[in-house]
Amino acid sequence: MGKLVANFFISLDGVVEAPDQWHFGYFNEQMGEAVGKGFATTTGMLMGRKLYDEWSSYWPTSEDENLGPVMNNMPKWVVSSSLTDPEWSNSTVVPGDPDKIREVKEQNEGDLSMSGSATTVRWLLENDLLDELRLLVHPVAVGKGQRLFEEGQTVPLKLISSETFDNGVLNLTYAKDPNPPSNEFPGA
Repeated sequence: MGKLVANFFISLDGVVEAPDQWHFGYFNEQMGEAVGKGFATTTGMLMGRKLYDEWSSYWPTSEDENLGPVMNNMPKWVVSSSLTDPEWSNSTVVPGDPDKIREVKEQNEGDLSMSGSATTVRWLLENDLLDELRLLVHPVAVGKGQRLFEEGQTVPLKLISSETFDNGVLNLTYAKDPNPPSNEFPGA
């Protein structure tokens, strides 16, 4: 059975939107190695409709000789209720049904990776489908943009691994905490 892993570039204030506007100044060799290591175990991609639309308009005509063929040939599953006939090679539509996502995980060996798709990741966490949440936390507060978690949403997570890069970026991996701590005041 495969593992479902979500990857995000994220700011200190939780923003994941438009990392192209704040991320690249922090990208270094350590971060490249971490991203490459995570991608090495990826055997398929899972994405929401919005990310599919963005990537399917870019990758098929990309001149990136290294990553382009990988992205175009890799199996891709798109969680969508409106997309019916995906045109991007090796793409399959999966309805937003937890059982269907479990079937995809069971049929896949290796990691099903996600990059972005905050709305889809929140839904996966709510339905106990996400195995790992990998965050590259950048030492910058962006101040605006979509955040990974919505206001009022509580998601208990358990830290699996952590590493600090020379540029101050934190490489953190979390899983959903099956036994979250009580929120009661000790001694009450």
